[in-house]
Amino acid sequence: MSLRDVTHVKKACAYVTRNESELLVFEGPGHDGLQIPKGTVEPGERPRDAMVRETVEESGVATFEGLTHLATDVWTRRESPPKRYVRSFYHVPVHEPRDAWTHTVTGTGPERGAQFEFSWVDLPTDAAFALDLDDYLHTLGGGVGDRADADGGVAAD
Repeated sequence: MSLRDVTHVKKACAYVTRNESELLVFEGPGHDGLQIPKGTVEPGERPRDAMVRETVEESGVATFEGLTHLATDVWTRRESPPKRYVRSFYHVPVHEPRDAWTHTVTGTGPERGAQFEFSWVDLPTDAAFALDLDDYLHTLGGGVGDRADADGGVAAD
């Protein structure tokens, strides 16, 4: 199989945290393990803007206390043909009083109308995440607000 046969899809992923010690998660349909707000970057859209849009559409959380780019990578999903995802990860601190809630997905994507059950997990966590979405949780240590492009992340904007 040649590289021509591999599909590349841009994704934006959000580590939404509360009190720098809790991570917003949900268990989504079709995948085993926890997930975080994430989604496809639309044509002409910046990954940062896609992350904000997807977080609002999937969780209903719309007020952020900051936003830091953590890393951009290429992750391969073994399908036939394989897909490569260019994933941009962001840290998004929030002040969210709800401990758990159900949100109906908005927007125009295929998940529109789905209901996700959101809750918080304490950091650090050994919980199992779907799709290797926990690859950069280690960057959420103390002082995350000062860690733009931690671990050599590629600037996404």
